[in-house]
Amino acid sequence: MRILLLEDDVMLNRAITQYLQSTNHSVRTTRDGTNCLRIIEEEDFELLIFDINVPDINGFEVLETLHSKNIIIPTIFISALIDIEEISRAFELGCYDYLKKPFHLKELTLRINKISQSQVVPKQNKQLSASYSFNTNTLTLLYNSEAHTLPKRQIQIIQLLARHKNSPVNYDMFREFVWQDDDIDNATIRAEINRLKKVLKEDFITNIRGLGYMVECKKED
Repeated sequence: MRILLLEDDVMLNRAITQYLQSTNHSVRTTRDGTNCLRIIEEEDFELLIFDINVPDINGFEVLETLHSKNIIIPTIFISALIDIEEISRAFELGCYDYLKKPFHLKELTLRINKISQSQVVPKQNKQLSASYSFNTNTLTLLYNSEAHTLPKRQIQIIQLLARHKNSPVNYDMFREFVWQDDDIDNATIRAEINRLKKVLKEDFITNIRGLGYMVECKKED
């Protein structure tokens, strides 16, 4: 499982990372909330493990921000906070589990396994149309399970649309994610997406006039 760990305690961060890697998980780590949000915008994860009291933006605010952007990833909070109000807030924000510090690392594995077995973890292939899907691990567009080769920028466009499937992606989101905030106009973004649409065998990218684009696909992933 691909996991993002947000934990500002260096020793604990290292211990959790090494343990999860030893149990065949792929782990990306960060120690502050701002960087955590940036990483999630750029990469795909199957599970988030968040401490709450971290620099810049706390774990609660990170999860709240993700959900406001319709980015839903199973999340486990790990925290020394034991007040019932804090625990209640964690679940109200949509976390799947809450682990009080200190804890045994094996207990964390048990919680991860429980989430995995409950089938709440998104599958790596996101269905985009009847024949197209996008593999979020390999960043590959698939047409009837065969790779459809595209330039890097067009793959990034697909990646962003797949991440926000059934929700609009506006021009600023494209500018930030695909063009890394380069000073380009909306017409340039439209031109690149039109080039992409011309090479697709199914047109699954919908133009939302004046706002941006979206992929609308009700078929289950």
